[in-house]
Amino acid sequence: MMDFLYFPEDKTEYIPAVLSLSVFIALAVLTMYLIIRVSKKQEERTEERFKNEEEHKPLS
Repeated sequence: MMDFLYFPEDKTEYIPAVLSLSVFIALAVLTMYLIIRVSKKQEERTEERFKNEEEHKPLS
C-alpha cells in the first residue's frame, strides 16, 4: 500500500545521503557567509560615498 516510501533494513544505505546532505549544507553556509561579507563591504562603501557627498554639499 505504501510502496513509495523506502526505508532500508541496512542502515549503511543512509551514508551516501547523509554525506551529500552535509556537503550541500556546508556549501549553503559558505554561500551565506560570502553574501553577508560582500553585503557589509557594499554597505561600508555606500556609507562612505554618501558621507563624502554630504561633506562637499553646499549649505543652503
